[in-house]
Amino acid sequence: MKVVLDHLTKRFPSRSKKSREEVIAVSDFTFEIPDGELVGLLGPSGCGKSTTLNLISGLLAPTEGRIFFGDDEVTRLPAENRGVGLVFQNYALYPHLTVRQNILFPLQNLRGADKLTKEEMNRRAEEAAELVQITPYMDRKPAELSGGQQQRVAIARALVKMPRVLLLDEPLSNLDARLRLQTREELRRIQRETGITTIFVTHDQEEAMSICDEIVVMKDGCVHQIGRPQEVYDEPVNLFVAQFLGTPPINVFEGEVKGGKLLIGGAAVLDTPGIPDQPVMAGVRPEGFVLDEDGPLACRLSRVEVMGRDITVVCSHEAFTGTMIRAIIPSESQVNTASAEVRFSVKPGKTRIFAKETGERLRPADA
Repeated sequence: MKVVLDHLTKRFPSRSKKSREEVIAVSDFTFEIPDGELVGLLGPSGCGKSTTLNLISGLLAPTEGRIFFGDDEVTRLPAENRGVGLVFQNYALYPHLTVRQNILFPLQNLRGADKLTKEEMNRRAEEAAELVQITPYMDRKPAELSGGQQQRVAIARALVKMPRVLLLDEPLSNLDARLRLQTREELRRIQRETGITTIFVTHDQEEAMSICDEIVVMKDGCVHQIGRPQEVYDEPVNLFVAQFLGTPPINVFEGEVKGGKLLIGGAAVLDTPGIPDQPVMAGVRPEGFVLDEDGPLACRLSRVEVMGRDITVVCSHEAFTGTMIRAIIPSESQVNTASAEVRFSVKPGKTRIFAKETGERLRPADA
């Protein structure tokens, strides 16, 4: 089921006694989610991603704009008639019901032409349980399950209705790191097997990049960039997107473009043909550093962290805007830990330049 958001806007009345200005939670959001894709709404807390999800589900009404499921406009359609499945962060399972009864609950509330026989309901419940691999636990209560198992029950309950669209609101936040990794892989498997168009809200960029077909990066109610995860990582449109995506985060330096060169700390580190002379912010991904005895970027060495598959060089530079630079280099590299200095050259494909005032991406003429 294709989902289209057409100039979607949501404003809330101000609760401040000092200001009557409305709060814009979602601002002019236009996007088409292709049928059968898993799309992630990604951004910091308060960016408007959960509000967008609530608008799609029908729990909130938009101030402006329209929502379509396929060719059907659902903007004013009640939530219960939209055919959506919702999975929340806190599972929201009924503690006094068994797993089977929790999964069956949405089907038992169907009325009229949609009403199912007891046999049909049980068949659907069994199929949903098998899909999320919780069949052995059907007669248990939620308190007898692990967090990951409870989350699977919540997903099965959402899927049993055969929704047109599946909406996931930070469904992995309550799980520990190992279980979160396992469950997100399961989510991707389930989505591929069902083919249901799925919208996944998260503040965890690694989570979004690992399982989503496309990601939407939001801040302060506005969409900053939409694209395939690797595309957004490699080609951020502004400094905010560049800093939000990536673990460890991008290393940002104050610098300037002068005479077709990027200067950091007075040293020319990169050619920048076509970019006018100006002060800039330069972002280098951790994997964008190359250990080079004659490299132009001279940093003060703090320590070396051997991670097995690679090495992280932790160092500093007077033009660096953060606390410590983290440069990831191949494990076979030899770092002279007795030296107070380490030198790098930078990879052009992993270095991005942004306007200092606006944060917008600046591109060389040949890019």
